[in-house]
Amino acid sequence: MNITADAVKQLRERTGAGMMECKRALVETKGDLDAAAELMRKSGLAKADKKAARVAAEGTVQIERSGNVAALVEVNCETDFVARSDEFQAFARDVAAAALKGAPSSLEALLELSHGGQSLDERRRALIAKIGENIAVRRFVRVSAPGALGTYIHGARIGSVVALQGGDDSLARDIAMHVAAANPAYIDANDVPAEMLDKEREILTEQTKGEKKPPDIIAKMVEGRLRKYLGEITLMGQPFVKDEDTTVEKLVKKAGAKVLNFARYEVGAGIEKKQDDFVGEVMAQVKAQEKH
Repeated sequence: MNITADAVKQLRERTGAGMMECKRALVETKGDLDAAAELMRKSGLAKADKKAARVAAEGTVQIERSGNVAALVEVNCETDFVARSDEFQAFARDVAAAALKGAPSSLEALLELSHGGQSLDERRRALIAKIGENIAVRRFVRVSAPGALGTYIHGARIGSVVALQGGDDSLARDIAMHVAAANPAYIDANDVPAEMLDKEREILTEQTKGEKKPPDIIAKMVEGRLRKYLGEITLMGQPFVKDEDTTVEKLVKKAGAKVLNFARYEVGAGIEKKQDDFVGEVMAQVKAQEKH
């Protein structure tokens, strides 16, 4: 039976489910929208979509590697309890494996990849229906290196990948460990956007107002503080976590290597978590009952 794109679109808008699930449901119900929506509710897919609005700020990061290519993914859920479960961790590892092997161009393309006879999105929805929590594949990145490649995971919550030109895997792993711990924003000063530098210079200049020093001394103070700031936010400028007497830049140069790229994911970073005030809720209920 020929299922039109418009029918699939209508069912997606109605249920919020994935395109392939909608198409299958329409095929099974011979194009009947009402029957397809009911079928999806019965199978738990509609239930899964209702949970999609709930904040999923817990979860895990996983890395899969093959040779000089690695995939880093973040998969989220609602509670730490589920995040530590074997089933959730296995799903996250499968997502990373699919990202590595399939080399998808987008998150949507990743979720459409087949793994274990189903698409990753179908497996995600089935897991939501089974576990009862919102589960989301939040982001992924593939990193390749012409030379050494380093990966590091800390407690399943922070993951990093570093690509080097030159050097060896031991050095790359050390730098990946540093990236996980120190969270640099850029490789070096050349990577920092000019507008960001201008803004920081403006702020530092404003901070010197009131200091009774000649303009040339003030200018040198500002540039000195700017260099310190760059040392804090760039990988090359940071003191190496395993030896704070040297910088990452010195470490890399000594090995005749160069950092080409790095990626770092931390579970829940940037997600606004809902703070539950259980005591406040109970007190509000008590006060409401007292009024009656």
